[in-house]
Amino acid sequence: MNPTPAPSTRLVSLDALRGFDMFWILGADALVVALGRLSGSPIAKFFAGQLDHKAWEGFGFYDLIFPLFVFIVGVTTVFSLSSLLAREGRAAAVKRVVRRGALLLLLGIFYNGGLTHAWPDVRLAGVLSRIALAYTATGLLFCFLKPRGLAAVAAALLIGYWALLTFVPIRDIQLSDAALKVRLGVEHPTMAQAHVAFDATTARVTGEFAPGLNLTNHLDFEYLPGRLYDHYYDPEGILSTLTAIATCLLGVFAGLLLKRTDVDDLRKVGLLLGAGVAAVAAGWLWGIQFPVIKKIWTSSYVLVAGGWSYLLLAGFYYVVDVRQWRRWCQPFVWIGVNPITLYIISSVLWWSEVARRLVGGSVSNWFDRHVDPGVGEIVVTIVGLGLMLVVARFLHAKKIFLRV
Repeated sequence: MNPTPAPSTRLVSLDALRGFDMFWILGADALVVALGRLSGSPIAKFFAGQLDHKAWEGFGFYDLIFPLFVFIVGVTTVFSLSSLLAREGRAAAVKRVVRRGALLLLLGIFYNGGLTHAWPDVRLAGVLSRIALAYTATGLLFCFLKPRGLAAVAAALLIGYWALLTFVPIRDIQLSDAALKVRLGVEHPTMAQAHVAFDATTARVTGEFAPGLNLTNHLDFEYLPGRLYDHYYDPEGILSTLTAIATCLLGVFAGLLLKRTDVDDLRKVGLLLGAGVAAVAAGWLWGIQFPVIKKIWTSSYVLVAGGWSYLLLAGFYYVVDVRQWRRWCQPFVWIGVNPITLYIISSVLWWSEVARRLVGGSVSNWFDRHVDPGVGEIVVTIVGLGLMLVVARFLHAKKIFLRV
């Protein structure tokens, strides 16, 4: 067995796991979906179905992608801030956290289209914005609290969020086009009409977790400015950011374990596996009353996603850093050291569209005619994925990084 890496040693497994996570966002998901359509077999359809979010309740592989990234942010926060705290002190660490959080917020607005449209048709919430807020809150907490304090905060966030959604009364109105159409008697309700109907509703209910009928969605509708992703509310809205911070804190606990030098590697792997199994089981058990729902980031969802994150981290850590089997994961490392850069590039340079200019049209049609219908789209997807990997390798070779 190899010795436990020193605290200053960069864990390649984290880069590989982060890259594995981003790999699906940056094109691999489309490839699996295309293969599923081409094959039509139950197995292929199952895997293709895992590359799409659950409509509301439930959990699939694609529902793990986002919280896994937030979890990894928490893990890396331990290593980056611990060394900075020891070297330059708390003020320098706080400054770094705030600066990086602000940069991510700005990048998030840019990714969502920036100022392409006039206000209020500008989306402030989003994936990068949520990462920014979760990272900033977690980083500041890490600078000021000890592990027990962090654990107390994580528990308070999960239990507090559950209590708010379960016991706080909300207006008995479902914010959806279908429900408002029936209530208002109009074919296409406007936001102004929706607000009138919302304000006029006097009946109150508690313990509701349906789409558009829960405290999280209602607060977004009332108080979240700008364009909302789901028209009346946003999956990266105000209140659910609290549990996203808890997801990041789960990563911090994993990072604290990996950083320890008094625990050997196999013991770390075992503890990560145990934590993962326990969290998944606890999440599904909690989900009996508080459903597992990504779009409002329920506490049960945090535990299920966090549990799977622990399990994946245990596997990657064992294979990549303990056993030192690394050649297979090099493409993931290229992506993993530059996830934000590649994500931003993908917002202005769609890999599949560039690939379509190279192998679309007659080339794609040739594959459809001479091989099998649908193969042309697979070729386009593979070329797009290859272009992304070429850019990732170039950035890695030139040491061009934008780190969280």
